[in-house]
Amino acid sequence: MKNIVYQAYDGLYINLTNKCPCDCTFCERNIMDRVGDSDSLWLEHEPSFREVIDAFNNYDVDKFSEIIFCGFGEPTERFDVLLEIAAYVKKTWNKKLRLNTNGLGSLVNGRNIAPDLSGLIDTVSISLNTPDPKSYLEIVKPKFGEGSFEALLDFAEECTKYVPNVVLSTVETTITKEQEKECAAICERIGARYRIREFEG
Repeated sequence: MKNIVYQAYDGLYINLTNKCPCDCTFCERNIMDRVGDSDSLWLEHEPSFREVIDAFNNYDVDKFSEIIFCGFGEPTERFDVLLEIAAYVKKTWNKKLRLNTNGLGSLVNGRNIAPDLSGLIDTVSISLNTPDPKSYLEIVKPKFGEGSFEALLDFAEECTKYVPNVVLSTVETTITKEQEKECAAICERIGARYRIREFEG
């Protein structure tokens, strides 16, 4: 079954977990159970390092320019396995690696995880979603509550020290144009790139 490693868009994706500390109002998993060529991204169990590596056998990995940690959960919920897989992919295929994250991985793991990404992750794409803490709580509903938005920004700024490409994103139509301008200003201050993602509903 293609629920651990799957192809979507132009990349090869790794689905490590269904755990997530957020309950975003626009989350794709609330309206669908699969993305790309996956059978279902709902996992019966969290895959081991070996299961992930074996799942690569379904694909010609060499043809992909990028491999992405992203599925129906927050990848940093399984940070140790993520790092192990990233190191293997770099050594075996020397591919660019991207981490799609809600930016709360340091809260999830109880420490600053950004330094561990150095030399392994080429792009960190963080869901910013909104330019202010109040609307962030309303839209994202993080289990960590107040302070989550600031933790996200701290993580993003830390990532700029260790990762070549840091991107903060919002979803088109979920915030106003004025809020998008505010998000762009945040990115400029942090040293990250701003991206507006298309809503897929």
